[in-house]
Amino acid sequence: MKAFQFTPDSNSPTPKFQQLIQAFQDAISQKTFQPGDVLPSVNEMCRECSLSRDTVFKAYAELKKRNVIESVPNKGYFVAGEITRVFLFLDTFKAYKEVLYDSFRKSLPDNVAVDLHFHHYNIDVFKNQIQESVGKYSKYVIMNFDHPEVAEILKQIDPKKVLIIDWNINVNDQHSQVYQDFGESVYTSLQSGLKEIKKYKEFCMIYPDYTFHPYETVEFFLRFCKQNKIKHSIYTDTESIEVKKGSAYFSVSDRAMAKILDKAREQNLEFGVDVGLVSYNETPMKKYIDKGITVISTDFNLMGKKVANFVNNSKRASFCVPTQLILRKSL
Repeated sequence: MKAFQFTPDSNSPTPKFQQLIQAFQDAISQKTFQPGDVLPSVNEMCRECSLSRDTVFKAYAELKKRNVIESVPNKGYFVAGEITRVFLFLDTFKAYKEVLYDSFRKSLPDNVAVDLHFHHYNIDVFKNQIQESVGKYSKYVIMNFDHPEVAEILKQIDPKKVLIIDWNINVNDQHSQVYQDFGESVYTSLQSGLKEIKKYKEFCMIYPDYTFHPYETVEFFLRFCKQNKIKHSIYTDTESIEVKKGSAYFSVSDRAMAKILDKAREQNLEFGVDVGLVSYNETPMKKYIDKGITVISTDFNLMGKKVANFVNNSKRASFCVPTQLILRKSL
């Protein structure tokens, strides 16, 4: 029997059978077990790890369901194939990230295990999580951010195993990328809605001082307004926003969008008639809010599939996911 050690954490909120599943997946990923190796018997696991038979059976049954192991009557359980462990490092978990994550997971085979982490734009968290992950994963899918230390931190990981997603920044020549364009594509999207935007006297962009959204979008918003001779303004303080009849608003923040919705309703202003609204990033609910919110968004479903392609085939990737205007009643 291979050297396999497992000590269940009784204080963990994760059930013991799930802890055991993770331990076996880690062991297979780290080559402690190879395809064809026999696993410890149920009795051995119960004796050595102080587990109940039900816990071990439940873990083995789930591993069989995932095609990670197989059983042979009177011979025991065997490793069916290799496990690919993926370190998925996102900034925050918002509604559109759920679309990305769901698409990604659905596009992966059963022998891929994904560990999801968040850095919340905190460089210390980013640094610590990366350091703790080095050497433990087959692939690293990282949503990074604009900070002078990020590029140096990423040097700890074999660049051929790294896929940078969403924001094409702090990338070296060996990293793979699946990203969106926050500049030119925003300009093109706004141009496609020019007729609707020109219904309004002024076009206001909401770029809160607390947002981490790339400033590049502001630059191309300004270019769009100036080239089309549209009166415009930019708000960074969301508390100072005044929703005025005859104005249209472009918000890169859902928190700020909610304020605009509230202030418009307080004045009985109708979206698409009295005021206009464009939001950044599609979410499943925006098509239903107030008869539909117009959005500029990349295709997060496609992004998830492209990320899965990198994990599945190990080929270097460089793909810009299209961004477009989805026109709805709010504009």
